[in-house]
Amino acid sequence: MQPTEDALVFIVDDDAGVREALAWLLRSRRLPSQSFDSADAFAQFLNDSGAVWQPTQPGCLLLDVRMPGMSGLALFEQLIERKLLDALPVIFLTGHADVPTAVDSVKRGAFDFCEKPFSDNALVDRIEQALARSAQTLQSLRSKQSLQHNLADLTDRERDVMHLVVEGLPNKLIADQLDISVRTVEVHRARVFDKMNVKSAVELANLLRGE
Repeated sequence: MQPTEDALVFIVDDDAGVREALAWLLRSRRLPSQSFDSADAFAQFLNDSGAVWQPTQPGCLLLDVRMPGMSGLALFEQLIERKLLDALPVIFLTGHADVPTAVDSVKRGAFDFCEKPFSDNALVDRIEQALARSAQTLQSLRSKQSLQHNLADLTDRERDVMHLVVEGLPNKLIADQLDISVRTVEVHRARVFDKMNVKSAVELANLLRGE
């Protein structure tokens, strides 16, 4: 799997040696990273970036379980509350004693865990898979935002016509139901297709269903 060019991997670990080794590993696979020496530092990064921070590029988080101050698990809880786990998948880095805790976290939404010492190839494989999930999530989010923007651009009459088009009504029946001319229906229908960036009623229906 080829990593996304603009992806970013966040590393949160209190061990400088681990951070440096992971950053080197990621550079060797052409994956940029940003390191934090504590969960508190990453939480501050999130807070400084805004209460509704969302990644603007595919990313994932390599998170140590045990650290001084805020634990990795406490930071994980914050990410759950912010609903960030799909856009920013979490891979826990754990010692043997923390494996049961990490397994429980996976059940609660973490992407995976890697036990120290970990296999470089296995870890990078999972990172790339996490980045792929993040990219898919961000693309879906952008599509939804684009759809909402396009819908907001419709006039009330265009919305009326759109709903009846999606129901499969022909122009003549739409005109009768809305008490307007067939020509007016055709004009509104064309404008709806243009604003929604579709070419057919089927495509429009699929778009509104999120397909």
